[in-house]
Amino acid sequence: MKNIFLLICLSFSMGMAGAQIKIDRSKQPKPGPAPIITFKDPSTYILPNGITVLVVEDHTLPKVSASLITDAGPIYEGSKAGMFSLMSQMMEEGTTKMDKAKYDAAIDQLGADVSVGASGSGVSALTRYFETAFGLMADAIQNPSFPAASLDKLKSQTVTGLKNSEKSAAAVAGRTLNALSYGKNTALGEFPTIESVQSVTLADIKKAYQTYVSPSRTYLTFVGDITPSTAKMLAEKYLGKWKGPKLSLPSIPNVANPTKSEINFIDMPTAVQAQINVGNVINNPMNNKDYFALLLANQILGGGADSKLFTNLREKHGFTYGSYSNVGSGRFQSLFNASAAVRTDKADSAVAEIVNEILAMRDGKITPAQLATAKAKYNGSFALQMEDPARSARFASNILINNLPKDFYQTYLQKINAVTIDDIKRVSKNYFSEGNSRIAIVGNAEKIIPQLLRLGYPVKKYDIYANPILDEVKNATIATSAATTDKVSAYDVVQAYLKAIGGKDELMKVKSVATELEMDMMGRAINGTDKKMVPNKSLTEMKMGAMTVYKKAFNGTTGYQQQGPQKVDFNLDETKEAAAVKGIFDQLYYTSGSGYAVEYIGAGKVGTEATYRLKVKSPSGKTSVEQYSTKTGLLLQTESTEKAGDQEIDVTITYSDYRKVGNIMMPFKILSSQAGQEFDMKATSIKINEGVTEEDFK
Repeated sequence: MKNIFLLICLSFSMGMAGAQIKIDRSKQPKPGPAPIITFKDPSTYILPNGITVLVVEDHTLPKVSASLITDAGPIYEGSKAGMFSLMSQMMEEGTTKMDKAKYDAAIDQLGADVSVGASGSGVSALTRYFETAFGLMADAIQNPSFPAASLDKLKSQTVTGLKNSEKSAAAVAGRTLNALSYGKNTALGEFPTIESVQSVTLADIKKAYQTYVSPSRTYLTFVGDITPSTAKMLAEKYLGKWKGPKLSLPSIPNVANPTKSEINFIDMPTAVQAQINVGNVINNPMNNKDYFALLLANQILGGGADSKLFTNLREKHGFTYGSYSNVGSGRFQSLFNASAAVRTDKADSAVAEIVNEILAMRDGKITPAQLATAKAKYNGSFALQMEDPARSARFASNILINNLPKDFYQTYLQKINAVTIDDIKRVSKNYFSEGNSRIAIVGNAEKIIPQLLRLGYPVKKYDIYANPILDEVKNATIATSAATTDKVSAYDVVQAYLKAIGGKDELMKVKSVATELEMDMMGRAINGTDKKMVPNKSLTEMKMGAMTVYKKAFNGTTGYQQQGPQKVDFNLDETKEAAAVKGIFDQLYYTSGSGYAVEYIGAGKVGTEATYRLKVKSPSGKTSVEQYSTKTGLLLQTESTEKAGDQEIDVTITYSDYRKVGNIMMPFKILSSQAGQEFDMKATSIKINEGVTEEDFK
């Protein structure tokens, strides 16, 4: 009872005291003192085969983790770009002692986590199971089986990922900035393509393994409920006999930034936003005297929701959901990069504001409050990191790899808190460039480039593979069908297609086409009918048995869509688009002054087949990208953005299995990808000039 009474009195007195304290909530609280960082250095020793072993004891929990890192540096893969990643994945596909299924089952039985790769591997398990789990990891590193079937599967998955990334403005802008900054044919600037991944063979994988997977330049770190003597015993027992070539860090020549800032534009006509990446190459090793000031400068400029870029582009102007910057570091050159995905109509304004904020940093327009906030962020996050015992082990290996002072991390926060506004101004001038940068933009060129020209930067156009299209855009006139690159023009591509499918004369004889289709959807058979009649009548109907699940028809004047029993008439835009169709084969009208605008926008690929990419704007104003085979001239793929209610959906249609119907080549396989789903349709019958009447379109 007495204790309860004391607690009540204490609570009451604290409440009264709090009521008497006036708090000025308009002022941000002053940050507290920086935490004092102390941690024990790990035990370290080197195995005869070159592996450096580090051990951090932490007996709080009965659990041990180990990580293995090989410091091989950037690897140039050339025409086999993507091979190193595939080889890493193949190392998890089973060993010479047990196939993948048995290997995975053995790990699951232990309740362990094991990951294996060419440059890094890891294992975590309860103490009593750790040796077995560690042995499984060591087995996978030293004795991968490399099954051929797994390579085919992984290549297919990688290609699917690359196809998706080629439709991502952010992915294309990022890799283009890298490729143009470092050089497309360098270890730092290259990127995998569908063609390079498809070319990788099992022999390539095995050769890469023998070349790059080695105990040389390798660091093995143990953390947790383990003693240094036990860790040494495990390392020697399971990895002591591992042999491999002696690795050396590659020598990569430095590259220069542009002599004058330039815009590198990649046309993605179907993009609903513009992706902007403003960057320049920097030299920022971790032992750089400016390293800590540069961390804080980047935090102030674009490190989070309270940064200059974020508050300007999002909060003040509403151009974007967020704008950020990052600054690279390491033994090789890296990039400073400021980025944002913005509304198409504000791309030029967003570029100007990003450059303005970089200039403000260079001019030293930083407040003490901004610097204090940035320091507080690092003080807090670094202290939280130190709660993880593995962090000190990673710090130790980092010190060895980057040749850092032994007290680099013990004095980390002291160096952060010693940074001044003058330091921020100095490093901003030296590392953030507004006059020698690349401004990579991916978006709709027709809408964006005319406004960009007001900024005064030279505009150079590239395709999605960072290949140049035009030397320079010098005025607001967008290249049309007469524009050429490497003697390729939109006109030539269209003419080659018309010739490939039968020739203009034969195509003009076609008055109607009737196609019967079939597809499988979630195990249910769907049958379809697609009919067209010149100039613009169309019908598409999909049935499940006798039931119509979807129907769309246009009679030349009016149209409707029907899903199940629900029928909706075309709105004004849908009617305009359907009425603007000139005939069954649109390409006949691309270069005849019928309201189409066609532009060659560079090389592409569909699968492994090289293509010419055309941007096509129809008379209704709809824009799409079409890809034609450089070898056969045939249309292989179209990309467009379609409206589904209030949403905009990216739609990709791939055409294959061309066969002759009469005198015309027609595709019998049509793969439609939209909203993350694929619909694989096959034509069972195609009839020309028969099977279609006016009644079909009512």
